[in-house]
Amino acid sequence: MTRAVIIGATSAIAQATARLWAARGDYLLVAARNSERLATVAGDLQARGAAQVEQVVFEACSETDYAAFVQEIWGQGVDVLLLAHGSLPEQATVQDDVEASRQEFETNALGAVSLLAAFAPRFEQQGSGQMVVISSVAGDRGRRSNYVYGSAKAALSTYCQGLRSRLAGGGVRVLTVKPGLVDSPMTAHISKGLLWAKPEQIARGIVRAIERGSEVVYLPWFWRYIMLLLKLIPERIFKRLPV
Repeated sequence: MTRAVIIGATSAIAQATARLWAARGDYLLVAARNSERLATVAGDLQARGAAQVEQVVFEACSETDYAAFVQEIWGQGVDVLLLAHGSLPEQATVQDDVEASRQEFETNALGAVSLLAAFAPRFEQQGSGQMVVISSVAGDRGRRSNYVYGSAKAALSTYCQGLRSRLAGGGVRVLTVKPGLVDSPMTAHISKGLLWAKPEQIARGIVRAIERGSEVVYLPWFWRYIMLLLKLIPERIFKRLPV
């Protein structure tokens, strides 16, 4: 039986992933800042077959004592940690707002980095386990349409790469998940097209990547090649593209 800790458990991708674990009878600890939504998620997971579901109200911000939080929930150890909290801002509303830009970095990068820094020694001492971090394809190249969000995710992906290298050979894995366009409440205001995926599709990809011991996974798979092409475009041309 796997013991999984899910932070940002009320997000669409986190819920879909947790349901897969619940269906196989795993132990789940779910954490999020909205207590009412968290209780609903926990009840759903219990009904779907989870061996046990614990709830912890948690907000990743600069005032949080991350080490104390990890100590509180570690218990007998953790097999899988899934970091799924984040936000998707409107670029036009944050790009010229200093405080809003800082807040997006705190939400999409610094909060996750702080959690990883607090969890890493525990996993290292345990000598096993997997830390799964939801980043984004948006971090692969800065684009005018979402560079505040994308640069935060780029920082997170780079941090995960370094952490993965540090923990290599010690029995602890770090998986960076890079979803593309996902049809979720966070993107409800955006028109959908052929490249969009459902949270359930992303969740299946996450579970499969964990089982395979992957290090970086693009979901759906074709985003790896889309982003590769975008990264190959010279800057002098790329900056003229309406993306």
